[in-house]
Amino acid sequence: MKELIVVGAGGHSKVVEETVAREGNYVIKAIADDKFDEVIMHKGRIHMPLMTAASLLQLFPEARWIIAVGSNETRRRLREKLPVPQTKYAVIIDPSAVVSPSAVIGFGTVIFANAVIQASAKIGEHVIINTSSIIEHDAFVGSYVHVSPQAVLTGAAAVLEGAHIGANASVIPGKTVGQWAIVGAGSTVVHSIPGYITAVGSPAQRIRKGGKEVEEHTG
Repeated sequence: MKELIVVGAGGHSKVVEETVAREGNYVIKAIADDKFDEVIMHKGRIHMPLMTAASLLQLFPEARWIIAVGSNETRRRLREKLPVPQTKYAVIIDPSAVVSPSAVIGFGTVIFANAVIQASAKIGEHVIINTSSIIEHDAFVGSYVHVSPQAVLTGAAAVLEGAHIGANASVIPGKTVGQWAIVGAGSTVVHSIPGYITAVGSPAQRIRKGGKEVEEHTG
């Protein structure tokens, strides 16, 4: 099996690790996170502070990497900070997920259990396609997006960079969610919404400009 380096050791990372185990293509050799104060060996894996993660490029030169962090903004920052070539980032797909052979999946993306990605969908880099979510035909998902559990993007819907689609939310055909926008859980996007806002309800309506991740991104 190929070697894998995991960046992040929080709750999202736990799901990524279990998905890696089910997929069976990789063996995790190291986990890097700020929660570790020193380099230690635990259960056959190196645990180390994030600030020293770059040294793993020399220790495991053939390894693939995955940024296992739930925050869209933090994934973006880590991708820009780590000196890891984009082609070294893995794509992790749970065996129970259904992915069309005509779909395009970017580096660093994770697709969790029971997700469905239909024909000609395009998924960017470092995206989270969470449990039981559906990406329909010809939909577009930009880099650093998080599509939460059981969310649905219908045909030709678009979600631009850094946006977050809440659990059980849906975007109807042909509509766009702007970059770094947040769509609340259970909401329905029936009109395209601009970037850098939070929208909730059915139909989804703007309730405020931005949100925590957006403030970090623009600040």
